[in-house]
Amino acid sequence: MLTFIIGALLILNLISFLMMGVDKRKAVRDAWRIPERTLLLACVPFAALGGLIGMHVFHHKTRKLKFSIGVPAMLIVQAAAAYWLLTLIL
Repeated sequence: MLTFIIGALLILNLISFLMMGVDKRKAVRDAWRIPERTLLLACVPFAALGGLIGMHVFHHKTRKLKFSIGVPAMLIVQAAAAYWLLTLIL
């Protein structure tokens, strides 16, 4: 069960990371973009770490306040929730 949860979290974070990269590439090529709301929503299901790493690796959305504050805030909330859930299980 724990292996499944860890695998799911890795996949969600990879998707969030890759979405930042795809949107950055589209921005450079002046192509159709992924909406900001979609990028933020991709970080919600315990995937803020992948989004935050993607922001910094691809230098994408780092100047936008809703990303530079919102994604780290999501990560803090998600870390606290994960800690709380782990204390209930263990």
